[in-house]
Amino acid sequence: MICNSKITIGAIAAFFAALAVPIASGQQVPKPTKAVHVIGLTGVKDNAKGMLNVENGQLRFVRNKKNSDIGANAIQDVVTGADTQKAVGKTIGMISMAAPYGGGRFLSLFRKKIDTLTVEYRDADGSLHGAIFTMAVGTADGIKKELVAQGAHTSIPEDPNAAQSPSSNSPNKEQKQ
Repeated sequence: MICNSKITIGAIAAFFAALAVPIASGQQVPKPTKAVHVIGLTGVKDNAKGMLNVENGQLRFVRNKKNSDIGANAIQDVVTGADTQKAVGKTIGMISMAAPYGGGRFLSLFRKKIDTLTVEYRDADGSLHGAIFTMAVGTADGIKKELVAQGAHTSIPEDPNAAQSPSSNSPNKEQKQ
């Protein structure tokens, strides 16, 4: 009986140790993010859907086994933003416009939130280019952090004081008299 309880305790300890190993290794493997290339990459059609990933110091957009890479140290500015787009597709949206009494216009009120990632970079010749990507909400900031960690520059750095309470004193805050 005592032997069985020791085996059970040992199995439970091994189970929790196995769970703790990925948590303890501070480095996470970046996973590709579904994205839409709006405009800007050479050799990639506008509004092309693909996977966006940051690996080995490169921002990589993959579509149909074709890669388009931008070196992180060639990126002069990376900016994220939030936007919305129509939730109703193109075909249904166009057909619904024929609904009587303006009923089709009602469908254009339904919107879904998206994140945007804008990258300004220089190519091998030194020419300035820009690329815009859209992706699911909450993913653009992670890509920006990875790019900055691997050598990209940004004009809007992460503000470490943003998490502080609004009552904290800052030089830009207006004082009440």
